[in-house]
Amino acid sequence: MGAPAMQLPLPPPLSPAAAHLLDQARAALAEAATCTDPARRYATAHLGALRAAAAVLAARTRPESGRRRPRSAWVLLEQVAPELGEWAAFFAAGAAKRAAAEAGLSRAVTEREADDLVRDVGSFLAVVTHCLDRMSEPDPAPRPARPRLVGGGAGRPRR
Repeated sequence: MGAPAMQLPLPPPLSPAAAHLLDQARAALAEAATCTDPARRYATAHLGALRAAAAVLAARTRPESGRRRPRSAWVLLEQVAPELGEWAAFFAAGAAKRAAAEAGLSRAVTEREADDLVRDVGSFLAVVTHCLDRMSEPDPAPRPARPRLVGGGAGRPRR
């Protein structure tokens, strides 16, 4: 019998809180897709995006001790996941529109805006899912460095 193969430690699974928030985000998006009222569709889709952002925060941060000034989830998302910064800015810009829609202002959101947001939240959720999946995958083995040619390489194109 040969020596046992060296095994890499498994990455930590997605925390239950992050997984639950991701499920809530998916459910909100599915609900938004079936809403006939544009304001409700917009607000529900935006809430789905917020829950997806919260899943990333739950996966990448730990609760801070002590009292701190509350910060927007979108501001926090940009800080802990800079690769999602443009998404955070996009959804932060729509927060006032969501609040108006939730308040029942009938002209707060058009059909087109609601439809566009449902589509955008679907894209955001796919990106968040990919980010969270990458966090729970083991790091690939480092690639060996490519050897450098020393001398004798003049006149040949580099590859």
